[in-house]
Amino acid sequence: MIRLSEGGAYLINGTQIVEDSIQACGEIRSLTGRDITKEEAAGQTMAYGILKAHNTSGSMEKLKIRFDKLTSHDITFVGIIQTARASGLEKFPMPYVLTNCHNSLCAVGGTINEDDHMFGLSCAKKYGGVYVPPHQAVIHQYAREMLAGGGKMILGSDSHTRYGALGTMAMGEGGPELVKQLLNQTYDINMPQVVAVYLTGEPRQGVGPQDVALAIIGAVFESGYVNNKVMEFVGPGVANLSADFRIGVDVMTTETTCLSSIWITDEKIREFYEIHGRKEDFAELAPGEVAYYDGLVTVELDKIEPMIAMPFHPSNTYTVDEVRRNPYDVIADVEKQALVSLGGAVAYSLQDKVRDGKFCVDQGIIAGCAGGGFENICAAADILRGSNIGSGGFTLSVYPASMPIYMELIKNGCAAAILETGAVLKTAFCGPCFGAGDTPANNAFSIRHSTRNFPNREGSKLQNGQISSVALMDARSIAATAANKGVLTPATEFEGTWNHYRYYFDSQIYKNRVFDSRGVADPSVEIQLGPNIKDWPEMMELPENLLLRVTAEIHDPVTTTDELIPSGETSSYRSNPLGLAEFTLSRKAPEYVELAKDIQIAQKAVSEGKCPLEAKPELKEIMDVVKKQFPDAGAGNMGFGSTIFAVKPGDGSAREQAASCQKVLGGWANIANGYATKRYRSNLINWGMLPFLIDSGELPFHQLDYLFIPGIRKAVSKAQSEITAYVVKGNGLSPFTLRLGEMTEEERQIVLKGCLINYNRV
Repeated sequence: MIRLSEGGAYLINGTQIVEDSIQACGEIRSLTGRDITKEEAAGQTMAYGILKAHNTSGSMEKLKIRFDKLTSHDITFVGIIQTARASGLEKFPMPYVLTNCHNSLCAVGGTINEDDHMFGLSCAKKYGGVYVPPHQAVIHQYAREMLAGGGKMILGSDSHTRYGALGTMAMGEGGPELVKQLLNQTYDINMPQVVAVYLTGEPRQGVGPQDVALAIIGAVFESGYVNNKVMEFVGPGVANLSADFRIGVDVMTTETTCLSSIWITDEKIREFYEIHGRKEDFAELAPGEVAYYDGLVTVELDKIEPMIAMPFHPSNTYTVDEVRRNPYDVIADVEKQALVSLGGAVAYSLQDKVRDGKFCVDQGIIAGCAGGGFENICAAADILRGSNIGSGGFTLSVYPASMPIYMELIKNGCAAAILETGAVLKTAFCGPCFGAGDTPANNAFSIRHSTRNFPNREGSKLQNGQISSVALMDARSIAATAANKGVLTPATEFEGTWNHYRYYFDSQIYKNRVFDSRGVADPSVEIQLGPNIKDWPEMMELPENLLLRVTAEIHDPVTTTDELIPSGETSSYRSNPLGLAEFTLSRKAPEYVELAKDIQIAQKAVSEGKCPLEAKPELKEIMDVVKKQFPDAGAGNMGFGSTIFAVKPGDGSAREQAASCQKVLGGWANIANGYATKRYRSNLINWGMLPFLIDSGELPFHQLDYLFIPGIRKAVSKAQSEITAYVVKGNGLSPFTLRLGEMTEEERQIVLKGCLINYNRV
């Protein structure tokens, strides 16, 4: 079904694979009649060509990328624009689209959500952007319909910024990376490795894009096979997939932890652009005659079965039939993982989901950038037509990804077919994906065609004793399950008629409702600021020495950004840095906030010109121990704050708040065995936090210990790779080694200045 090569591979004429070996050169010569070096062939990938066209550094090893367009939603754009304003923003230098698909319901916090929306509209007018009102489109569907272009690059402040199926290399990053683009700076990365995803065959009826995506995620995630690499989709199987199908696979590549994605384009993608009135934005993309890839994922589409990602991660994959045949074995595995993910905070069991030998679910959701596409919903309508979901506890909600899709579903009758079953059709909204809508009942089990199923991401609150479960599935099998009154059912068992619906895109809704400045700024517009929208607090430069208190110690294999800063209703407070910070690590280490504030007292005293040891008397004893070995450490050269340890933090969302919330509470660093994503590490750096690495094994420190890091400012400025730090123990210091990993000169300067705002402040 899916195979991973142990090494690299060559793709010849877009069809033939030659795996890297000592015989490879001879095979290539016999197929092409010429010799080619690996370096030459590596330059023949689509990814290389697009990155080269957008690189400003002159070096294809050290890239400095300028993007063509930017996009953000209403959880992130306020903080981004506020940061850019503090750094001297006068005009958006490129098209910047502000969508409102996360805080759309305005259900929490009074006026604060709509205040954020009005802030966005006023900024689009003042700085020359595009504003998409609530309920019109989810961020990524609008980008597909109106922004993507062949050979272009788009940067979005949402991790699922993926438009590779349309020939656009797109990346999801934390807000500060968009700030850099707004300030005419660059996105700096080493040339990423490129992995070929070679598709063969054609999916069976009833198998959808989420099934293919979950199969790939399950195969590559744990090994990190594509981590921070570009996935390049090639092979004869691509031609057997519709544009919508490709889009549905592509958006889920984020869950592999890859950096970006790109696909070969053909007449089906040309037709997509023509349907959307943008035929000039199509570009035919394909690798060169001989292209070299750093890895190869072979996917036999005809062997993919309906899949399910059980709680609590998209990589926890099984076939739907596996769960049906062996429910108790699968449940035992999930419950074992729950002990790690939930830390025993609540009792967790799925035993009651098996009734009369059948696995039963409580809720179905088809929504967002992954599930809300036209073909997904039409296929669900075909399966549901003439059935009903019953009057029991099972519910089904469907969210078309944009109003143009919604309108076409009404015109072609699919909306009526869905509504007749007792299901609910709702407007474009990302809420079910991150816990701001359709939160299941306690102990309920929800199947969703959405992007993530992290613990409590669906909105349940562990700290309140709540837990519900989300499994990811394709819209087709969700519909089959709904038609079976909640009994888990693969769509391959559907024996009815599959219709073929043609999509007609009507842009009139956008023409009527979307504000588009066409790039013309109006400096006379006054920005509308609600009472919850606050400026970032002042942040000091990196001091010569640091004394850090370990305020959280997390030993889960991976820590998601949802665990660092919860999603859901807390998103309403994301325009208020200090207000949002109160929720930091609340689901994983509820004691963190108070511990961080407690040591921050000393740093605030320093900022106010007061004695930190008087503000925080317990530090006198700690500093006495430090001064025995470092007598010069003290007044004028010390910083005080907090740090956390996590094995591998940062999987999941691009939200910068996972780092900024720690920063505003006095965080100076993270210490980790590794970082799950490039974007989380970048968020730390852009907020002036040190992304320390420590070798795996027994930790030399534990929660509540104090760590002394001498000469840290000098170490950063001199680009030292290793730093000797000390655990303050009893009457002495116990040394251990920290590493910073590779940092660009700009990244070092940002950390030295204390954050990106300070670095750019005018």
